[in-house]
Amino acid sequence: MLRLGAKSITGKLTTMNVLVSAGALLVCCVAFVSYDIYSYRDALLRNLSIQAQIIGFNCISAITFNDPGSAQSTLSAVSVSPNIIAAGILLPDGQMFARYARSGVPVSLPPTSHFDTEQYWFRIHEVILVRPIDFQGKIIGAVYIRANPSTLYARLARYLLITVVVVVASLIAAFVLSRVFRRSISDPVIGLAETARVVSREKNFSLRATPSSEHDELSTLVAAFNEMLAEIQERDEELRKAHGELEQRVEERTRQLLIANRQLEQRTRELVFANKELEAFSYSVSHDLRAPLEVINGFSYVLENEWGSRLNETGRECLSQVRIATQRMAELIDDMLNLSRVSTTAMHRERVDLSAIARSVAEDLHRRSPDRNVEFVIQDGAVVEGDPRALQIVIENFLRNSWKYTSNHPRARVEFGMEVRRGTPVYFVRDDGAGFDPNRVDKLFKPFQRLHSEAEFSGNGVGLATVHRIIQRHGGQLWATGAVEKGATFYFTVGHLPGSEESEKPTYTKADG
Repeated sequence: MLRLGAKSITGKLTTMNVLVSAGALLVCCVAFVSYDIYSYRDALLRNLSIQAQIIGFNCISAITFNDPGSAQSTLSAVSVSPNIIAAGILLPDGQMFARYARSGVPVSLPPTSHFDTEQYWFRIHEVILVRPIDFQGKIIGAVYIRANPSTLYARLARYLLITVVVVVASLIAAFVLSRVFRRSISDPVIGLAETARVVSREKNFSLRATPSSEHDELSTLVAAFNEMLAEIQERDEELRKAHGELEQRVEERTRQLLIANRQLEQRTRELVFANKELEAFSYSVSHDLRAPLEVINGFSYVLENEWGSRLNETGRECLSQVRIATQRMAELIDDMLNLSRVSTTAMHRERVDLSAIARSVAEDLHRRSPDRNVEFVIQDGAVVEGDPRALQIVIENFLRNSWKYTSNHPRARVEFGMEVRRGTPVYFVRDDGAGFDPNRVDKLFKPFQRLHSEAEFSGNGVGLATVHRIIQRHGGQLWATGAVEKGATFYFTVGHLPGSEESEKPTYTKADG
């Protein structure tokens, strides 16, 4: 395929017109020349055939009476045809009966020995025709003619010369006409391209292309281009205006952010101070409240051992309740301190084998209460990245709760395992104990909130709140399912589920079914 390269549109249009004209003329000339050559060749063969027919008719008597001289005289008549260079009369056995040849031209036998039908051969320098001589339905011989096709080649040369002249003249005419009429097409396109180049280089959208005086596709294109420039100019002005307003808004928001940042820093300092005060308060609680409790518990113990025999049954029961209350108060203080430490103690992350922790806790529970019939099913391979002391508290709270809330069942099953949800490991502790009311599930992880009375199961409602804070600090989630007397399942993750938009608050769900 012809490549026009980086020519201008004027050059491309001129080249295209010239090539199209030349191609069309060449096709027409080749078609006419081919048809004329074919017709001339056919006429040459018919002429030779007619001459051979005349010669054969005139030579019938000579062949019949074996008179080669008469046949020779008849053959000499072909000398008036300048294109015939040799001729001959052949007998049925292929022998030459009579012959004629121009000076210096040998008379050879034809390339066939069968004369049943008329035959011809076209070669580069000669045309050979053999026509049988029929007398009373019998082939008595054949006429053999050799002709020179020089007239055919001369005719072809003339046609080629005419073709070249016509094509050259047509190309010149096409080139001149293209130069004359190209301005109506190329000038608007060149002007449009130049305008586009200037707009692209200078970003000046106020420029416009010169419209064409004619109402054609090019004028429509130029008008559409100018309309597009007008729209771009309008949008560019709006964009500049919006950019200025945006910069102003950014400056205003930056000032607001700086003010908010200073307020946040102040708030952070206040929170740090409040946290230190909370630590001081926790320390005060652990000492200032614990000391009076120890005094009450000590005197109650002395009173019970030394003066208990002097008290009636009601007095001894009251004294016993005082000691139980002081012990419970001490446990509450310890739980409050543990809950506080969970939120303030620095975390140290490392690989933690939750399965090993669960087995250790299960063994400890069996040692403390060997009479309990509880089956522990612990899945291997639950390894996470986290704080080992904090995750120890999580597993202990879950398993001890399951141990406690299955105490009213003669046989119990506690399971620790792992499953994958949305590509993230989810760990769970499941039991078949007392369960809980799913309508009150939102109270499970709040401090000092209990779903069972003290008479049913002991506890102070701080363990799951502690677990909740530990899971939050590990970036995970915590939720539970359960039903009354159908057991409970606690799920947790160490890290957010992929694609989850939940906050750090636990997700609570009711039991399945």
